[in-house]
Amino acid sequence: MDSPATLPTLAIVIPAYNEEKTIRACVLAALGQTIPADDIIVVDNKSTDATDVILRGMQKEFPDAPLRVLHQDEAQGITPTRNMGFDAVTADIIGRIDSDSVLEPNWVEETKKVFLDPAIDAATGPVIYYDLPLRRYMAKADNSARKAISRLVKQYHFLFGTNMALRRTAWEAVRDDICLDADLHMFEDIDLSVHLFDDGFTIVYSPTMVTGMSSRRVDDSPKDFLSYVKRFDTTYDHHGLRTRRLRIPQWGYLGVYPLAKGLRWSMKLRENSKL
Repeated sequence: MDSPATLPTLAIVIPAYNEEKTIRACVLAALGQTIPADDIIVVDNKSTDATDVILRGMQKEFPDAPLRVLHQDEAQGITPTRNMGFDAVTADIIGRIDSDSVLEPNWVEETKKVFLDPAIDAATGPVIYYDLPLRRYMAKADNSARKAISRLVKQYHFLFGTNMALRRTAWEAVRDDICLDADLHMFEDIDLSVHLFDDGFTIVYSPTMVTGMSSRRVDDSPKDFLSYVKRFDTTYDHHGLRTRRLRIPQWGYLGVYPLAKGLRWSMKLRENSKL
């Protein structure tokens, strides 16, 4: 009888900037996994609120947890902050989430299982919008949409920064080629995806890698949200990619914006009525 495969080691990287409202819940979810992460690295990017105080308090509260806090003070931005975290990883797999993500309890376990397949170099998964009503419906819709996008876009499968993982060896291979100014005009996670694909690495969509995320982005005005979503165009244009199918995720974001905005508005109305 064959012995069970050994699961790879995995580190979770969390870039953070002024996230005093969300960082504790994010880290607690990363700590409370069915199979523990081998390393949890929070990279504080020049926060001016209580983010660092909360993190230092959590290190004292959980002294045996593999929780590290790094400080990226040279530049403001998600790309250099993410890079510092990725570069600090010694585990086989780099997991990356946002500082308002709340991982499902089996995220580490399921992500490690994905990478038992040596042909897989990077993976991304669905999300649950934990601060919207109809969460179960929205989660099913999100999963279905991402599956469809994965089938339709045969090339350049994109990684979703809120919920993604990649092999450390893949990161090391593309580390020096990624666009360091991606924060200004692009999506840094899609920029990373393009470089991985161009270097021959395989990206997959895994529906078992589930995390919660905030819908706070839809609080933006329509103009600001449109400007945000147009980063799909600037990212792909920067890399000379003109395929219309690559714009499918952009159309999806624009399509869901009115629904999510309405749900968030109705939720706030109900909360205010209880005061």
